[in-house]
Amino acid sequence: MNDKWSPREVIHRDYSSHPPAYAPGYKTSVLRSPRSSSRTASSRTAPTHCASPKNALISLQNSLSEITGPVFSRDDLGPLDNDLILNYAKEGLPIGERIIVHGYVRDGFGRPMKNTLVEVWQANAGGRYRHKKDQYLAPIDPNFGGCGRVLTDENGYYCFRTIKPGPYPWRNQASDWRPAHIHFSLSGEAWAQRLITQMYFEGDPLIKQCPIVRTINNDDAVRTLIAELDMHAAVPLDCLAYRFDLVLRGHRATLFENRTQGAAR
Repeated sequence: MNDKWSPREVIHRDYSSHPPAYAPGYKTSVLRSPRSSSRTASSRTAPTHCASPKNALISLQNSLSEITGPVFSRDDLGPLDNDLILNYAKEGLPIGERIIVHGYVRDGFGRPMKNTLVEVWQANAGGRYRHKKDQYLAPIDPNFGGCGRVLTDENGYYCFRTIKPGPYPWRNQASDWRPAHIHFSLSGEAWAQRLITQMYFEGDPLIKQCPIVRTINNDDAVRTLIAELDMHAAVPLDCLAYRFDLVLRGHRATLFENRTQGAAR
């Protein structure tokens, strides 16, 4: 069997499973959504959002530059890059529930994506990011940085340790809360193999109440963003484990954050 593939083999995903560009419950989508305007796009006085296209973007064939590179090496990573529990610890261990997150990265045909760079960032156990503009009341953990990265192996497998993040309030509506989540950024062996998404935790009641999640009109698409508790990978008397598989491109692709047309370009 020939493992090589051409751009023509890419299966475009079902766009109907994606959030609408305009979702009133999610305030920032109001300005970002494509809207019609009585003015023409060539008008110098027309605001930027008025010049937005009325129709969905068209997926184009990939060029050679998009299906070759970048190349990542394990020499580019530090020994603790995939251990968020230890990679920022200074005078002790971070506070919170210790967990393992692991899974497989595959393409639209189910083939393993080796040497894919998986970068993650998150809030601490109290729900606060290590960022100067995060003014949430929860304290900053001096021993937790909230960032890490790992390369997938020959089977597309990745694994990292971290502290389970906490939920936090955000200024969308008066009492909106983001469920506990971890941000993922994936870069495969081609520029077109790109994914930015969020991982939620199984059983979190805030998932269904989150205005961002509620913009997704497909339950199957939402389920692809929820990591399942995996007791088989848990370490006794140490930490629980969650499995989160990801798919790059194709109609089974994991939902791409802030891109209504999905991972296909």
